Amino acid sequence: MHDILLAKEIIEALKKIALNKGIIEAKSVNIEIGKISISHDGQLQHLEEIHPHTKNSDSEAEHFGVGVNIENLEFGLKSLAKGTSYENTKFIFNQTEGNNWKISNIEV
Repeated sequence: MHDILLAKEIIEALKKIALNKGIIEAKSVNIEIGKISISHDGQLQHLEEIHPHTKNSDSEAEHFGVGVNIENLEFGLKSLAKGTSYENTKFIFNQTEGNNWKISNIEV
């Protein structure tokens, strides 16, 4: 659940940045992910914290937080971007310090 909520936030931010900068298509988007708090409905009482870490010992899948699997996040991003001008965009993830996530670079 965290993965698709985060993917939705990222796609919405990408669309907003692209509109403001006149970007029609992106080859790649770099996303920095730190400790993240997500609320599925905007209500503070429903915040869930996501703490970054790298590899889950039970799996080879890379994780950036409790319950957030990078493969699932990428799948969510690709699913939400399908049918848009970002359908072929490569999403690159970098773990970072801090309390949020941000789009750090858009390659056009």
